[in-house]
Amino acid sequence: MTKSGVTSDDVAKLAKVSQSAVSRAFTDGASISEETRNRVQAAARELGYRPNALARAMTSGRSRLIALLAAYLDNQFYPVVLEELSRSLQSRGYHVLLFMTEPGKQDEVVQRILQYQVDGIVMASATLSSRLAAECARTGIPIVQLNRYVASSPASSVTSDNIEGGSLVADLLARAGHQRIAYIAGAEDSSTNRDREAGFYKGLAQHGMTVFARAVGGYKFDGAAAAARTLMAADNRPDAVFVANDHMAFAVMDVLRAEFGLRIPDDISVVGYDDVPEAAWQGYALTTVSQEPRQMIEATVSILLEQIEQQSVRSRAAVIPARLVVRQTARLPD
Repeated sequence: MTKSGVTSDDVAKLAKVSQSAVSRAFTDGASISEETRNRVQAAARELGYRPNALARAMTSGRSRLIALLAAYLDNQFYPVVLEELSRSLQSRGYHVLLFMTEPGKQDEVVQRILQYQVDGIVMASATLSSRLAAECARTGIPIVQLNRYVASSPASSVTSDNIEGGSLVADLLARAGHQRIAYIAGAEDSSTNRDREAGFYKGLAQHGMTVFARAVGGYKFDGAAAAARTLMAADNRPDAVFVANDHMAFAVMDVLRAEFGLRIPDDISVVGYDDVPEAAWQGYALTTVSQEPRQMIEATVSILLEQIEQQSVRSRAAVIPARLVVRQTARLPD
């Protein structure tokens, strides 16, 4: 018998178990004793058997594949999300397919994704039209927008409490005695930037203050560096700056130190948003707002799998509390 002709029935006969036991032995999380699993896998190795995931998907009607659609990964928050999402889904017997897109081409990529018979879709740093989201809902494919939301979309969403996060930053900087507090915005059309900025302005207003200056970095490293140069070129410079995410905050800190010779936080305070792993590095030690990515991923996976299992797609919104992480780049209140 050739290796390519080996079937699960052959494995079952050699291991002296049922064919269903062979199937369970190769299904993550399936109910089967360790002794039986070991016996089945030993027989499979002896025969050179490998389960055919595509054939099993056709039989069961489920691919156990989740598509992750991202517009970019240069923001350090998204590699963390990709790892956490993959690990969480794998522990539940699902796997992630990563697709990259460009602004304005999300719908086109989603149409291609659907050809893979995925069980669900996660949109990270990307959004899709309400029309296509509704089409996916009609065909029973749940979509979760991670770190984004569109109020009119039938897709579900999981976000940090960006309004509260922005308010926390404003409160910290105001109570520390700053008088000229600037803001460097991310992408103007994103819900994350809109809500962080709204929360920041709300927090300043509670202290009788308004934003001193504003520039746009567009969630880009080079864009943030240019925004920092614009703010610092003014005769009356800011004494603190809230940057809409950590990726941009690193660029801002580099410019302030290397090009303007400023000490952080002695001369100027800098606060970011996300709490990516690099924010804790000694060279940055960035004060920032944590999005609690593990909680965001668990909420995402919970929404996806619940709707897959129940075969019922409906819009849900999960908002994860934001948490201020104080390190060394912002002056503290007395």
